[in-house]
Amino acid sequence: MEHLDLGPFARASGTVRLPGSKSISNRVLLLAALASGETSITNLLDSDDTRVMIAALKALGVAVREDGERVVVGGTGGAFPSKSAELFLGNAGTAVRPLTAALAVNGGEYRVHGVPRMHERPIGDLVDGLRQIGASIDYELNDGFPPLKIHPAKIAIDRPIRVRGDVSSQFLTALLMSLPVIEGRSAPVTIEVEGELISKPYIDITIRLMERFGVSVERDGWARFTIPVGAGYKSPGAIMVEGDASSASYFLAAGAIGHGPVRVEGVGRASIQGDVGFADALNRMGANVMMGDDWIEVRGVESDDGKLLPIDMDFNLIPDAAMTIAVAALFASGTSTLRNIASWRVKETDRIAAMAAELRKVGATVEEGADYLVVTPPAQLTPNAAIDTYDDHRMAMCFSLVSLGHVPVRINDPKCVNKTFPDYFDRFATLVTA
Repeated sequence: MEHLDLGPFARASGTVRLPGSKSISNRVLLLAALASGETSITNLLDSDDTRVMIAALKALGVAVREDGERVVVGGTGGAFPSKSAELFLGNAGTAVRPLTAALAVNGGEYRVHGVPRMHERPIGDLVDGLRQIGASIDYELNDGFPPLKIHPAKIAIDRPIRVRGDVSSQFLTALLMSLPVIEGRSAPVTIEVEGELISKPYIDITIRLMERFGVSVERDGWARFTIPVGAGYKSPGAIMVEGDASSASYFLAAGAIGHGPVRVEGVGRASIQGDVGFADALNRMGANVMMGDDWIEVRGVESDDGKLLPIDMDFNLIPDAAMTIAVAALFASGTSTLRNIASWRVKETDRIAAMAAELRKVGATVEEGADYLVVTPPAQLTPNAAIDTYDDHRMAMCFSLVSLGHVPVRINDPKCVNKTFPDYFDRFATLVTA
């Protein structure tokens, strides 16, 4: 297996300009494809996940072209031209869920599939929601999971659509994004969320981007969402994708562990991404954090011993960035507890189990539960640990931070970062020194 050896390093300092947000990039691509008019997108993330979305849109007859640093999408006015297609979507949840919903109301014959792990990631709650309005979707292998076969269907909405909110916020995002393009709607459409809605900031991203494309969503708390009658997507002409706040977490943590200063540019106070909340979590761990509208900077930690403070926190709102906290906990002065992270179980891998296994390799004592992780750091990190990454980009990026603990570490399958951040390790290398 290919691997990358890092460290030992002691310091991290410098500035990183972030790549475009994955969550925003794939939402913008789909909204631009469904809108009327042409959309010019700048700072679009170039990664595996966005490439599979672009390839799928092209297969559906959408005009997508690269023009220098811009990607230009020709809108379809709400209906994909191709009424038959086989779409491979890798392991991109931000592509497979919204596209499934959009295809279900498009009146065509489609097959949606991905890598083996994608076929283990649940989609049943979204399919159940779509079937409530008449969508015709079959499971090809196992009920509740891709691959899917989607057939033409008469879509009719005569009551609120109900969807569970406690497995993945992407199910609600998918429904919200697809409903404005349903033909012949003569009344507002309401979605009611059953149970606690997780990852609320990601729904906020969806709603804000829909507004940029001319559709306003009426929200009653986090339990009821309404799309007004007559709403359809219209291109804003040009849109810039802000930097990826989840990716910022690795560099900000490096600034705390490696004494800084490390500045990330592309996200800050003005960001629409909830994962900027990672800066607050780091601050609670004793990091010296500063923030502007478009940047965040960490200048080491404020404790006398140079260690982070242990943290006990609910991470329901920032589950992706919370993975970085789990590794940062190795550098704390006591035991940290990450709560309400059940969504980790249905991500690119079972992240709770994977994180526990790899933290133990570097000497941590770890307790894992259905929705929590307790991390007690070792007195000394175990050198030369070989970290398995489970084809999960965030596992690889998180564990690069171990090298800042004065020990060498090996990252197996480092190219899995291509999913969201192909040059991550190059950027990391510009910050760290012995």
